Amino acid sequence: GEAKAKHESGSSGPKPVVVKYGLKHVTTLIEQRRAKLVVIAHDVEPIEVVVFLPALCQKMDIPYCFVKGKARLGTVVHKKTATCLAFTGVNKSDEAAFSKLVDSVRTNFNDRAEVLQRTW
Repeated sequence: GEAKAKHESGSSGPKPVVVKYGLKHVTTLIEQRRAKLVVIAHDVEPIEVVVFLPALCQKMDIPYCFVKGKARLGTVVHKKTATCLAFTGVNKSDEAAFSKLVDSVRTNFNDRAEVLQRTW
């Protein structure tokens, strides 16, 4: 049991970069401030399931955005649908593009949160 687990995790090399999904998992990553970017689907039913995520992201200062279609998010993680995704890291070669994306998301969603809330 334990010895086998220690051996397997000991010399596995660098951690693979993966996209995390699942509401509970993403929420935990946000609370631990390990998420670098959160992507939320616009068509989640019932919407109350994900409605707290933007406020939590604001509080933890994590960039978030909405995209059209939970089915699109599902294709990213090879599932039928996904309510939200979290990026915890990216490959070295993609860091520049990812930071540009994060800046854009911050400008369009996080920094405009108060304006967007008023329009509801």
